[in-house]
Amino acid sequence: MTEITANSFIEELKNKGINADKLQTLVVEALIKEGKKVATAESCTGGLISKRITEVSGSSGVFECGVCSYANRIKNKLLGVKNETLNTVGAVSPETAEQMANGVMRLADADFGVATTGIAGPTGGTLEKPVGLVYIAVCDKNHTKIIKAMLGDAENASREVIRKISSHIALYYLLRKI
Repeated sequence: MTEITANSFIEELKNKGINADKLQTLVVEALIKEGKKVATAESCTGGLISKRITEVSGSSGVFECGVCSYANRIKNKLLGVKNETLNTVGAVSPETAEQMANGVMRLADADFGVATTGIAGPTGGTLEKPVGLVYIAVCDKNHTKIIKAMLGDAENASREVIRKISSHIALYYLLRKI
């Protein structure tokens, strides 16, 4: 599992010369070039990743399914997240993120699955799972990459900022996997 903070992620993008607001375009272009498709399962980002992908012309050829699975019963029923996982480690966990990503990839018969689950705040955080904790999973049929993002260090770490940075991270790691 990769662990990052908002500031370390922003620094990584800067070092690579990547504009975070252009990640969706880079992702769609890479998917088109490779002839691959992606599906998303979003909890804390509430469809933001799907929105960003579908803003790009040509995305209909590489994106067919986005599930906004805010409720645990939807994570279980639609995405196949195990009740045991939800009851033992909770919705905000690497295990849940991994099962969401793999579940949506299977559901859509896609080449890649992307999932987010976390606590965007301003309420809902605990000592063990603080506001700004987001687990992001990006998978293909052979491997799942899990990112533990601690985004409470972001400048003006509001709900909106945490969700936006989470979508940046998800798109960036998807681009790397493609």
